[in-house]
Amino acid sequence: METTSSRLGFAALIFGACCIGFAPILVRLSEVGPVATGFHRLLWSLPVFALVVAWSRARVPVDRTAWAGMAASGLFFAADLTVWHLGIWLTTIANATLFSNTAPVFVAIGAWLVWGQAPNRRFLAALVVAMAGAALLVGSSFRLSLDRVAGDGLSLLSGAFYGAYILSVGRLRARLSMPLVMLAGGAAGSVLAFAAALALGESVWPETARGWAVVVGLALLGQVAGQGLIAWGLAHVPSTLGAVVLLVQPVVAAAIAWTLFGERLGAMELTGGMVVLFGIHLARRSQRA
Repeated sequence: METTSSRLGFAALIFGACCIGFAPILVRLSEVGPVATGFHRLLWSLPVFALVVAWSRARVPVDRTAWAGMAASGLFFAADLTVWHLGIWLTTIANATLFSNTAPVFVAIGAWLVWGQAPNRRFLAALVVAMAGAALLVGSSFRLSLDRVAGDGLSLLSGAFYGAYILSVGRLRARLSMPLVMLAGGAAGSVLAFAAALALGESVWPETARGWAVVVGLALLGQVAGQGLIAWGLAHVPSTLGAVVLLVQPVVAAAIAWTLFGERLGAMELTGGMVVLFGIHLARRSQRA
């Protein structure tokens, strides 16, 4: 039977995913490089999470394992941002979007191999439906080509890193507070993202007030609100369900792009969005059962 906490956790995941749906728009508007934008997304979330940790007087662990786990979650997230943006350079946006959204598959495999949490048949069916919807959402823009193997591979690796991030945060949230996990993980991830941006020769610092507003807005909306709600929700629902719920992100991003940039969706893309939502519904019902 579904509990109040699981319903709240599911709602937090939905709202968090909707907030993150705005992230691609802000990345497009950013004056600095894509990886550098990810660095700012992590960096400017840290003061907010630090204030919440201090205000809530969250219990600070003393064992190294907890700190290593929080640092690993941040590194997984920064690696996801880095390789996904690199993949976009080497393949089409459609391919990068589809392959990076394979995170639920990696979460299901990881939960099974690492913790022995084998998914039931209903959940597997729901996962197939949701992933099919994501493929339709990409539409006819998806193309496989030997010239794009590197980019497609990096985008797939991005999905694996994001899956590892979801699993690690879900595990950490069983005993640690959300703001502490986000603070420690964000600090570790920002270091990696900054180093990657410099290695790629990207412009790191915005030059105008508008540029600063974009990266700070991304930190507040995408990281504090979006990932913060997701991290909170992962303490109350299984990580496998959480990963499927997060497939609502590309649906929201497509709707925003249609509204703000006139990027119209065809019948295939609209059908894909509805199929994704139906798959999420099936996944939730499978967990109830």
